[in-house]
Amino acid sequence: MKKPPHVPVELITESADLERLAQDLASEMVLAVDLETDSYHCYFSRVCLLQFTSSRFSALVDPLALPTLEPLRPVFADARIRKIFHAADYDIRCLHRDFGFEVHNLFDTMVGCKLLGEQNLGLADLLSAAFGVTLDKRFQCANWALRPLTEEMLAYALEDTTHLIPFAEMVERRLRDTGRLTWAQEEFALLEKLRHSEMPGHLRQAVAEAVAFTPRQLAALERLLRWRDAEARRQGCRYLHIVGTSHLAALAAALPATSQEMEKIAEVPLALKRRYGVSFLRILDEARRLPEEALPEPAPEPVPHPRRGAGNSLLKDLKNWRRNAAQDLGLDPGTLINNHVLEEIARCRPRTLSALSTISGIKQWQLRELGNSLLRQVTHHAQSHSGSGKTPQTDSP
Repeated sequence: MKKPPHVPVELITESADLERLAQDLASEMVLAVDLETDSYHCYFSRVCLLQFTSSRFSALVDPLALPTLEPLRPVFADARIRKIFHAADYDIRCLHRDFGFEVHNLFDTMVGCKLLGEQNLGLADLLSAAFGVTLDKRFQCANWALRPLTEEMLAYALEDTTHLIPFAEMVERRLRDTGRLTWAQEEFALLEKLRHSEMPGHLRQAVAEAVAFTPRQLAALERLLRWRDAEARRQGCRYLHIVGTSHLAALAAALPATSQEMEKIAEVPLALKRRYGVSFLRILDEARRLPEEALPEPAPEPVPHPRRGAGNSLLKDLKNWRRNAAQDLGLDPGTLINNHVLEEIARCRPRTLSALSTISGIKQWQLRELGNSLLRQVTHHAQSHSGSGKTPQTDSP
């Protein structure tokens, strides 16, 4: 397929122009949408540019130059207008977080390609294979909060939407031909409900190593994590740009009291020790001086998990079944059904489709396409371990 014809492009920085653009967008039936953020460069990321392409025109909207993007709210909410994204997950969260926008009638080309069994899901790879075009990805990690934006950056921003409408048509056609369009439609509806969430208050819950920590090591870890958060705010960057979580966990586990002891911690790079060593030792010293009654509660014991004991063999059987089923369908196993759902099935052992439908995370298309086969796996496992001879109680043939 040839490259789409050139369409007029406009950078919107004035409220009157935004009002006019919103009216033009509202008259379209299909829009390709993308956005750029400064997430690689600051603590609090924000949307710095929105890109729209229709069959008639393209436009770039600069939210940093405008007092509000409110005229665009009805466009995103209008279920009559299809909004095409590639990898919409982060975009949907950001649009709601920054502007309170809800997106209806979403079509995500990356999700569609996953359900078609595509291996390379990057837009550049997919467009190269589909249309033979080459995308310039030089500015993928650029700081989109800087102004003025260069002509090269503006051209880069438009590339991702220029080809999305014909590409989505191709993906939709393939989904329909394979009988998977309803799968994708359910996935799109779930994406529309995504919302941004902040990091949990008890950060140590997200650190795997903390399960084995003593209360004093936990106190050190919590203080190190809070220090990193404050330092990231001060420097205006992402907290992982300060120091990695695994590095802080290694420090908390060792509780070094001197520079010499800290030097022996191989998991922490020398550059980090030199840059933040004084702060590390100060925080660790505070944790060592805490009285016993001020220490945090020990990490809770892990909840019994289906990977342990008898549930382990059922989970193994389910994963073997998934691998074979995914191969038959030409899908990645995790796309067919994820580990969380399999673990819940192994734990709850549903025997009917109604019971299976209550499993956390399972989708309607999975129930339709895989439900009876899953129930047979659960029943077969029960029979092979108990000799009960019972048959699966399915709700349909």
